[in-house]
Amino acid sequence: MGKIIVRILRVVLALLGLIGINIGLLLYLRRRINKTAKPYTASPQCSDGSDEDNKADQGIIKIQLNSEDKIVSLEEGLLAVRYDGDYRFDEFLRQGGASSDKELIRFLTRQLKMDTSDLQIETKGFGCSTIAVPGSEGEMFFGRNFDWYPCNALIVEAHPRTDYASISTVNMDFIHVGTRLKSLFMSDDMVSRTALFLPLDGMNEIGLCVSVNMIQDQTTIQQHSGKPDITTTTAVRLLLDKAANVEEAVDLLSRYDLHASLNFMIHFAISDAEGNSVAVEYVNNEMIVTDTPVLTNFYLEKAKYGIGTSQSMHRYRLLMDVLSSKQTMTACQVRDTLNSVSKHNYHDGETTEWSIVFDKTAKTATYYHKEKYQKGFKLSLDD
Repeated sequence: MGKIIVRILRVVLALLGLIGINIGLLLYLRRRINKTAKPYTASPQCSDGSDEDNKADQGIIKIQLNSEDKIVSLEEGLLAVRYDGDYRFDEFLRQGGASSDKELIRFLTRQLKMDTSDLQIETKGFGCSTIAVPGSEGEMFFGRNFDWYPCNALIVEAHPRTDYASISTVNMDFIHVGTRLKSLFMSDDMVSRTALFLPLDGMNEIGLCVSVNMIQDQTTIQQHSGKPDITTTTAVRLLLDKAANVEEAVDLLSRYDLHASLNFMIHFAISDAEGNSVAVEYVNNEMIVTDTPVLTNFYLEKAKYGIGTSQSMHRYRLLMDVLSSKQTMTACQVRDTLNSVSKHNYHDGETTEWSIVFDKTAKTATYYHKEKYQKGFKLSLDD
């Protein structure tokens, strides 16, 4: 009976291929077809739901991924994978990077031996909130909300051969496969190698954290100074792989011409284990750096300050008010602060698809999926 169901679903997938299907849906369907044992260890660290400030975070499940390049389901809509080895990012940089999503797709499909019509990158706008704060016991935390519509998220733990290891997050619904039948059956390795070039946030083993936050503006970022080219998501990969702190991250970005993916105006929140946190913004294609522990979805640069959404300014003020009242926080308090600015508070049709508490000192990332803040998935780069 099981084999018959698998065959039927494969036929359905093939028919969906005639009109195109996004990789997130493909992965979901594949997980439903093959519900094998999950190749990670999960151990609850706490049993009750207490939110007392002096207690460790509650309801946490520790996730230790195996280095088998297999994508696993943590829960519906939240996937994870560990990738060890060379994913050819240095080769991408050596050949000049990419000045557009099409050029990035051309590089990826060449590496994966696919046709360029097999991959597309597309999405609507998204909102975000980030906060950097010292911990009450000497830690350094970075909190991140990713606000969008319901999607499939993929956590990618990368262990390259020569660069820094990292944990990052990809919205798999941004990636679409085309009409060719072979696209519907991309291997986990192919999906992982594609996702490695498309992170929206992350932390590396030195404790550097990066987040992409969108700004609602008519302009975009298209630098043309003759330097090598990077797109929004490959800029995040560049920093996670090669920057140890904010100073190195800003220097690295200055060596490349940035081209905004999908022509969205964005800015980066960058924070390190030394306690430095900045916003990197682009005005008239000029990079501007502003010291700040909080970033949402409007400009902080003086000439364009406030351009963005009114809701993002409200979230910004709430986060700054929290910081003014609390010089330090526990991991629980960072989580609860993210909850206070998550999308269920605004009733605008979007959801906070994932929230992350990065502990830059312990090198851990705790994920809360779809605003379920009573349950977290914790990954560690020290495992």
